[in-house]
Amino acid sequence: KRVREAIRAKGLGQSQIIVLDALLKLRQICCDPRLLKLPAAKKVKESAKLESFRQLTVNLVEEGRRILVFSQFTSRLELLERCLSEEKIAFLKLTGYTPESERAEIVKRFQDGEVPVFLISLKAGGSGLNLTAADTVIHYDPWWNPAVEDQATGRAHRMGQQNPVFVYRLITEGTIEERILDLQKRKAAIAKAILEGDDLESGAGLAIDRADLEHLLAPI
Repeated sequence: KRVREAIRAKGLGQSQIIVLDALLKLRQICCDPRLLKLPAAKKVKESAKLESFRQLTVNLVEEGRRILVFSQFTSRLELLERCLSEEKIAFLKLTGYTPESERAEIVKRFQDGEVPVFLISLKAGGSGLNLTAADTVIHYDPWWNPAVEDQATGRAHRMGQQNPVFVYRLITEGTIEERILDLQKRKAAIAKAILEGDDLESGAGLAIDRADLEHLLAPI
C-alpha cells in the first residue's frame, strides 16, 4: 500500500528508494523474518528456509561434503553461523569485514580440510578465491544476476578441481523469490537493478515498469 501511494504521488521514477526498500524486505522475509528490523520480527523463532538449510547441511556434512555457502548479507551469515554452531558443525567465514591480512590464512585452512563449511559473503567471495577443496555450493539467497552467481560458484570450479561440484539454490516457494526468478528469464536488466538495489545508498537505478512492479507485489 505504501509503495502504491508513493508511486501515485511521485511517479515510479521518483519512488525508487521506497520500491527497492519494499522489495528488499520481502526478500528478507523469505530468508528469515528476523532479518527485518521491526518489533514483530523479534517474535519470530524459526524460519522454513533456515530449517531447510540446517537439514541439507547436516546431511551433506555426514556424507563428507566440503561446502561453500554464499549469501549477500553478513546479517544472514550470522544466522547461519548460529545454526551451524547449534549442530556442532565447524565452519569458517569470510566477509567484506575480514582483514585482508587474514583472508589467505582462512582460505588455506578450508583448502587443507580443517572444516567442512565455508560461509562467504558476495562482496568478499565474488572474485580472487580458489576453493577447489569444495565439492558443494549452496546459494542461500538468489542473486538474480546469473553472472554474479556463476562467478561465485566458479570459486569451486577453478583449475585443479578433480571432483564434480554440486550446486544448491534455496528458493522459497510461492514468494517474491520465484517471481523475480521468473522476471530474470524475461528481463535480465530488471533482475540486475533489483539486485543492485539492495545497497540503497549506491544510487542504483530501477529498470522496472509499473506492470513488472504489480507482478512482483501482487498477492500470493
